[in-house]
Order: sequence, then C-alpha cells, then structure tokens
Amino acid sequence: MLLPEKKFVASLDIDAQKTFTPLCPDELPVAEGHLIAPELNAAAAFASVRIASRDAHSPSALWLAGREHPPLSPLIGHKDLDLYWPAHAIVGTEGFAFIPGLDPEAYDFQIFKGIEVDKHPYGACYHDLAEHLSTGLIEYLRSRGITTVLCGGLATDYCVKTTVLQLRRAGFAVIVNLAACRGIAPATVAAALKELAATGAVTVDCAAQLEQEE
Repeated sequence: MLLPEKKFVASLDIDAQKTFTPLCPDELPVAEGHLIAPELNAAAAFASVRIASRDAHSPSALWLAGREHPPLSPLIGHKDLDLYWPAHAIVGTEGFAFIPGLDPEAYDFQIFKGIEVDKHPYGACYHDLAEHLSTGLIEYLRSRGITTVLCGGLATDYCVKTTVLQLRRAGFAVIVNLAACRGIAPATVAAALKELAATGAVTVDCAAQLEQEE
C-alpha cells in the first residue's frame, strides 16, 4: 500500500488499553488485545504525528452495569448513553493504562473520552453520540495538514469501526492495519470491515505492506 509523504500521514492508536485485554479479565477483555503493540509501533514509523485515544471513565458513570441493569442492556433517558457496560477504563486503575509495549510519551496528541458521567462515546472524534461535541481530533489533523490516517486498536467492531467512520465522514483517507486490531466476535468484525470498505476505508494485513512515497 503506497502512502503519501510522511508529513501528510498520522497514526492513530484507538483505545489500546489494558481494559480491553485479558490483562483485565473482569472488564471488557478482547482476545489477544494485549498483543497489538508491535504492529501499532510499526505503523507509527510511517507517520509524522502519532495520536492515541483512551477511554477515561468515572467510577460514578451512569452507564455502569449492576444487579438491576445487566451488561449490554438498553439504557433509557440519557441522550449520550445507549447501553449499560461493566466497569472499565476507570481513571487511575490498571485498565486505564496503555497495553504493554506502548510508550505514553511517544504520542504527540492524546484524546481522553467518556470522562463525563453521562457520556459513553465510542469514536475518538466526538464526546457525544450525536457527534456534535468534538474531541479536537479532526481539527488537530487538519491543522497539521494530515490527509491519511493509519488506524489500529481495540476493538475492531466497536471503537475502531466508529472512529474510522467518523474520520471518513470528515474527509480523511483511512487505512486500517488489521494486525494492529483485535475484535470481539468474527461475525461483528466481518460486518464492521464490510461497512468500512463501503465508505472507502482501506485495510492492510500488517504494517509491512505499507510503503512511503519518496
């Protein structure tokens, strides 16, 4: 896959946190989620800026599942909440941290999302489900002259999918590195990739398939 000049390319690590891996089995573990750092790092070598999004949740979040509200049951009455979820990515806990192999100091820009107790966004570009309240990601990319975004992270069929859709709607070329992603279930991953392809997003099997224009 031939990329534009490096100055036009950004890499985006989407929610590559321990909370979405077997390292935190009581949160939202995705099989092999803790193994994607080498591919995220390899993709970053093709980019002029490296960005990370991170779930950053409150222990008082209104979407926390419990005895009365099982995980993934509908949440009614809050426009920026759709489902109840197990506690995950609570700021200050192990789950909030990056997966092993990622250096927090390596990023030029980080996005914390889901900080408010009444919001649980999936994509990295907006704080709200209606996509009105920007996280600043789109504006940051435009300010740097970025045209192409290399994406990887967790999980393919949720936050990666939503973020890629948001970036495509904003006019960016997007390349998803499949080796830098892991998903929850084969069926939903396949459906997500089909949806992304329909928007013009491109996939590569691994970072080794990327080449830079000279």
